Amino acid sequence: MALTEKKRKFAAALKSGASNKDAAIAAGYSEKSASQAGSRLSNDPDVIAEMERKGVVQRAKEEPGPLNLSELAGSFKDPKKFLMAMVNDVAEDPRLRLDAAKTLMPYFHARKGELGKKEQQQQDAQATQSSRFGQRQAGHLKAVK
Repeated sequence: MALTEKKRKFAAALKSGASNKDAAIAAGYSEKSASQAGSRLSNDPDVIAEMERKGVVQRAKEEPGPLNLSELAGSFKDPKKFLMAMVNDVAEDPRLRLDAAKTLMPYFHARKGELGKKEQQQQDAQATQSSRFGQRQAGHLKAVK
């Protein structure tokens, strides 16, 4: 299952040093079931992966290595390069990667039927000429003797 907002908040609270129960309460679970939810979430594979990913980001600040793309977003001058880096980062959330890929599509593939202003006017003019209201072609009439 995907990483939900509650799981993301739980992982962030755990990273800040809260206990499982306190992290579950901070994530939005009720106080009555927070202990069970914290235990369950601490063993969830998505939360574990998020914690490992966040750990990689913390190590990256201390030692050279892979950096978090959200921190580097300001360093990219070209949005296309940033989106490409986001799509190719396997440690990033799959939903974010998919959204980045959708945003990148117009850079590489034009929509079907998407033309420039002049090309659209020319196409419209040709369509009008071929209709019954368009200009008639000269030389179709024959002289009768």
